[in-house]
Amino acid sequence: MSSIIYSILSVYIFIAMGFLAKMSFKEKIDDKTITIINVYFLQVFLTFWGLLLRPVDITLLYAPSVYFVIVLIVLFASVVTARKMFSDQKERSIATVAAIIGNTGNLGIPLNIAIFGEASIPYTTVVNLVNVFVVYTFGVYYYSRGNFDVKTSVKNIVKLPILWAAIIAITLSVNGYRPSETIETMLMMGAYASMTMQLFLFGIYLYGTKVQEISKRLIALVVSVKFIVLPLVAFLVLMQLDLSPMIKGLVFIELMMPLAVANVNLASLYDCSPKVVTALVFMTSVMFLGVVFIATKIITFF
Repeated sequence: MSSIIYSILSVYIFIAMGFLAKMSFKEKIDDKTITIINVYFLQVFLTFWGLLLRPVDITLLYAPSVYFVIVLIVLFASVVTARKMFSDQKERSIATVAAIIGNTGNLGIPLNIAIFGEASIPYTTVVNLVNVFVVYTFGVYYYSRGNFDVKTSVKNIVKLPILWAAIIAITLSVNGYRPSETIETMLMMGAYASMTMQLFLFGIYLYGTKVQEISKRLIALVVSVKFIVLPLVAFLVLMQLDLSPMIKGLVFIELMMPLAVANVNLASLYDCSPKVVTALVFMTSVMFLGVVFIATKIITFF
């Protein structure tokens, strides 16, 4: 478990670089330009690389289906709660969707390997595919709703190249396509550039973010949904299912992941209070360092 903690802490180097860069050069660094380059170009490479790295086995879809159903239950509850608690459209959008977009890939996959071994990889890979779908459908829609009407928000989903890249990559993978070494190297270069830029951008938005200025109600709701409501719903649903302890455990762990940096990308792209979202991602990431030990105790009940 200590190796996972060190892995989590190591990514903070790139976040710190982004923070220092913004602190040093301030307005000379255009946050929006970096976001556009990352989301519309580099993340296409990340999507292809991530989805073609390992073959997708259709027979493994039961675990991600359970994951998706739990996410939908919590999303519906969040929609109702956010409408009652927030009048500001941006705060309402963040409160609705932020907690369900977790870091299932860069953090969730290695953490599950540490807990369950390499047997978990096929399941966590497909769960991560579902999370990609959640990010670029529900995530895009609700972060768009912070500034746009329903029709424009739906159009924003279709316009995003990452969604189409994911559909093409999944189709290729299901049909047995494996990239050559040369193509895989090219995709890997773009993927790592994208991941580094995401962390760098996170640091840029972290500069100047003041947690004390963020709505305490928004913080309380997002953190509660992430680390109380979502795990509780997951536990109750998983306890009713006839699945192996490993599958139940890895689905639970994936749902416990802190807010993904993808939240910052989408909030920045659609101007939905990116600094507020950055603060929420940072807070849940720090809290997760303690929550992860509680989560490993809970999965023993499965």
